[in-house]
Amino acid sequence: MSSFRALMIEDVEGKPKAAFRDLTLADLPDNDVLVEVAFSTLNYKDGLAVSGKGRIARRMPMVAGIDLAGTVIESRSDAWKPGDKVLVNGFGLSETQWGGYAGFQRLKPEWLIRVPEPFGLEDVMAIGTAGYTAALCVDALENWGAIRPGEGEVLVTGAAGGVGSTAVSLLAARGYRVTAATGRPDTHDYLRSLGASDFVERQQLAEKGGPLQKERWSGAVDSVGSTTLANVIAQTGYGGAVAACGLAGGPDLPGTVLPHILRNVALLGVDSVMTPMPRRERAWARLARDLDRNTLKTMSRTEPLSRLPELATEILAGKVRGRVVIDVAG
Repeated sequence: MSSFRALMIEDVEGKPKAAFRDLTLADLPDNDVLVEVAFSTLNYKDGLAVSGKGRIARRMPMVAGIDLAGTVIESRSDAWKPGDKVLVNGFGLSETQWGGYAGFQRLKPEWLIRVPEPFGLEDVMAIGTAGYTAALCVDALENWGAIRPGEGEVLVTGAAGGVGSTAVSLLAARGYRVTAATGRPDTHDYLRSLGASDFVERQQLAEKGGPLQKERWSGAVDSVGSTTLANVIAQTGYGGAVAACGLAGGPDLPGTVLPHILRNVALLGVDSVMTPMPRRERAWARLARDLDRNTLKTMSRTEPLSRLPELATEILAGKVRGRVVIDVAG
């Protein structure tokens, strides 16, 4: 192919601005594996980058998109060969490394994961970084020993979003009683179909509360942060844990140390960008085992690359339900 389209973040008068550009293979970074990209995703971080409302790209010009899935075309690495189906989450894509919103990308071999059966390329992008992060959160809670199937309630905040939807589904598949926190009553039927058994109004968690509140949760997955996270910690029962992976509500944590000392509550930080490969592979193994493909279809929709500017605004406004797959050829 002589040229292909990409969505790039460029510096325009000192501010990041997204624009579609035509690239050639000669424009790509000199990494060892050339991948023809079929699909990418829309995550909250992508929304910040594409809208210009967050300085995600640390150098410009930058091809945006923190996820990609595609087929290996060329490889200078013995680990990968032409025809391999691969995916990448994070590793600085869209920040310090060119990302997935392009028809082709050259990538480092150590970033790649083989697409696990029974998933296809579109499936793994319906999961994307959001779903993979949800799996890391469930792994963290179980490994800590805070939650056990059939015992207690597990809370998921931001439940109708990408992380939340997948977390609800994974936890329900494992036999947990899942409570979903959401500000959108119209998503209750959707969340019930994923396995949620009860609901909490988002605003109840967004209002400042006491440092020690009535114990309710054995564990929680939080993608909101700020006052919501402080309240979730204050409501978590003795010996419980909260896996925190997002800051849509803000990066501050206006709480106290009391729940951690008096109730032995653990706050487990979950990073998805630079997670070591063994933990990534375990998370994807969990997704392949516990995430039903039919359920995945109800959680996602596919949109063309051309709609990204509009979709970026929607995800920042909290109007996106579940996951959005980006058809890079569209």
